[in-house]
Amino acid sequence: MTISSSRPNSTSGPGAPQRGGASNAFGGGKPPANAPMQAPPQAAGPTPPVSGGGFVPPNLNRLEDTGLSPLWLQDLILKVLYFEGYIGGFKIAEEICLPFSGIVDQLLDTLKRDKLVEVKSSQVGLGEGAYQYAITTAGIARAREALERSQYAGPAPVPLQVYNDAIKKQTQSRVTITNRVMRQALSHIVLSEKTFHRIGPAVNSGTSIFLYGPPGNGKTSIARAIGNMILKESMYIPYAISIEGQVVKLYDSVNHQLITEDGSEGSGSLRSPRRDLRWVKIRRPFIVVGGELTLDGLDLVFDDVNKFYEAPFQVKANGGILLIDDFGRQLVRPRDLLNRWIVPLENRVDFLTLHTGRKIEIPFDVLVVFSTNLPPRDLVDEAFLRRLRHKIEIGDPSYEEYREVFLRTAEAKGVKYSDQGLAYLLQEWYIKRNRNLRSSHPRDLCDQILDIARYLSTEPEMTRELLDRAAESYFVEL
Repeated sequence: MTISSSRPNSTSGPGAPQRGGASNAFGGGKPPANAPMQAPPQAAGPTPPVSGGGFVPPNLNRLEDTGLSPLWLQDLILKVLYFEGYIGGFKIAEEICLPFSGIVDQLLDTLKRDKLVEVKSSQVGLGEGAYQYAITTAGIARAREALERSQYAGPAPVPLQVYNDAIKKQTQSRVTITNRVMRQALSHIVLSEKTFHRIGPAVNSGTSIFLYGPPGNGKTSIARAIGNMILKESMYIPYAISIEGQVVKLYDSVNHQLITEDGSEGSGSLRSPRRDLRWVKIRRPFIVVGGELTLDGLDLVFDDVNKFYEAPFQVKANGGILLIDDFGRQLVRPRDLLNRWIVPLENRVDFLTLHTGRKIEIPFDVLVVFSTNLPPRDLVDEAFLRRLRHKIEIGDPSYEEYREVFLRTAEAKGVKYSDQGLAYLLQEWYIKRNRNLRSSHPRDLCDQILDIARYLSTEPEMTRELLDRAAESYFVEL
């Protein structure tokens, strides 16, 4: 039996191709007795993200609550003023994501006493937060000294230990994936029952999945469907992390999706005057890297010009999924890349190196998905495969699975489907030529039919003429 859905777009289906005449697979235009079953229709509408209930950013009431040195925060304000020029007190607080009352106002009072900033204008009745501040000549000198150490001038970072504790708390709040959730998430993909039931436990493990098999059968689509399940949950991450005065920029607008406290997407958040706004609420991350991945990209990246760090991929993916697509096609040797993962995968902690040589420990709460078209024997040895908890082969579809993929794809793209046409295609272009079935072929062949039909000013349908033309344009003998 296979998993299927009424939604007409698909990409994958495992199982070795069954050899034999196409007329035996589809007789008289009727579906075979063991054709893929249709999944029950699902209720429409987005599912609100589940809150990562294990952690909520605390309130900030005193300067000590930030966990940062007052001198370091003063330098941060001076750098903001240096870059911005005249700026209001509330705007300074917004820029560094700290409450004005009780924290930023105290820092500004100290800077004023030391004649590093001065008030240029004020609005009566609106309080000190409405004052316009400017940096003095002495303040410029100190700001330049601070900029020589680091040009970071953004949200105040969170101490490393606070970040580590927050990740551990949010690890414990992960939602367990059930059979019902799996069927909803994978309803658009044609899968055998055997493969389907191997994916769920792999996702719940939260550790590692090794997807392998021929190209074009939906490994990446399966990984993205797994990501969509994780994305229904939310979590908090800081904009940046502080490590002994060094800043590691964590939040990435490309890889992290902000959501509001009510679960909707957007850049806002519940801006309580005392809540620690150094934290942002995001959907649990799903980060994809491919052939561009290098060993250097898995460690802290130090910017020699700006003098602060960028967090590596696996740290940005903490609490979510890191998909290593096209594994084995990176510039670095697969064995070297895999050796980098041994300690994190076994101990669930990672060790990163500062440019000073100091090692830091950070949680490794990442579901790592390796996806490859290459034979596993060419990539890894038995010792490393043992460390990858779940190995799932995504093979070629059976005739019945291939038919289901073609049926749904044709319906989605507006191509008139025909069992007789499919039987002809299978006999002439697969069986006679000893060609393997691929789940991506129906999509590509339907696109070819649409292109040819538009050129010929005819209806796109699965006639022998259009199928032959499409196959001749698509297939290449290797």
